[in-house]
Amino acid sequence: MFELIFLGTSSAAPSIYRGLSAAAVLAGEHRFLVDCGEGTQRQLLRSGIGYRRMNHILLTHAHLDHILGVGGLVSTFTRWESSFEELTIQAGRSTLERVRALIYEVVLRDQTPPIPIHLVEIEPGIIFEAKHFTISAFPVQHRGAGCFGFIFQERTRRPFRADLADALGIPSGPQRGQLVRGESITLADGRVITPEMVLDAPIAGMKVVFTGDTGRTDTLLPHAAAADVLVCEATFLERDREMARQFGHITAHQAALLAKEAGVQHLLLNHLSRRYREYDMIHEARAVFPAAVVVRDLDHFILRRGQPLERLTIDATTVDDVDEETAG
Repeated sequence: MFELIFLGTSSAAPSIYRGLSAAAVLAGEHRFLVDCGEGTQRQLLRSGIGYRRMNHILLTHAHLDHILGVGGLVSTFTRWESSFEELTIQAGRSTLERVRALIYEVVLRDQTPPIPIHLVEIEPGIIFEAKHFTISAFPVQHRGAGCFGFIFQERTRRPFRADLADALGIPSGPQRGQLVRGESITLADGRVITPEMVLDAPIAGMKVVFTGDTGRTDTLLPHAAAADVLVCEATFLERDREMARQFGHITAHQAALLAKEAGVQHLLLNHLSRRYREYDMIHEARAVFPAAVVVRDLDHFILRRGQPLERLTIDATTVDDVDEETAG
């Protein structure tokens, strides 16, 4: 199961209704921040998830609207919080250079942090592994080098068939665990039992993709393919496509077309410009991809295997009812 909590959904600068880019991903006992714009630590508190175990930050790129909140978090974590023993920040080289200056030249200056702070440069490929999922980074074309998107991928699993194990006379206990791990066993009577004899067909794990800011979609297709959830920027509307290209961004129409071509299940649009009405954004996207959703700050989504995407936190006003006066 993955949980996504959007802490900031505006582009470039905050609006009355939207903070700067940040999202929390919860996966079992693990918690991650994807980007950390200004005001993120307050949004963590407002969301109800707080700081506990929020000690792993993934940064898509070096622009200030995605990293400026790191300074405040580090200050709080190193001075007041004792819920974890270290902090890990993963990003491309240029992003880490800026973050290192922010932390050590501005926040800490000549002080030694009370907890280890690991600044880890990432390259395309797997950057984190846990028992049930992995996180991979992939290159994104935005403005400047070292821009990345992230894939949260559950591991493929093969359900254990207890009925088949019973029929084969496999006793309960460690031997069944060996079969689940893909190991063959030998029973007391000499019979060799292979995993294929008691495991169902493989079931692909759930896949969540964050594109970060991007100026093109063709390079994202193989990474977004068959995602259960695609979190994609929609900074501009199609009428301003040339402006989007100049600034290294895409339109809601382009994001929706990417979702359609990649065969994703759900499209969550964020990083919205203050110049547009939310109403126009969602209708442009849904004309191409009906399952598109424009996310708002503090929206909370839960993705469970085999179940519809669940949206827990939403304003009383539905997306389609938002008018020009209330749109973010």
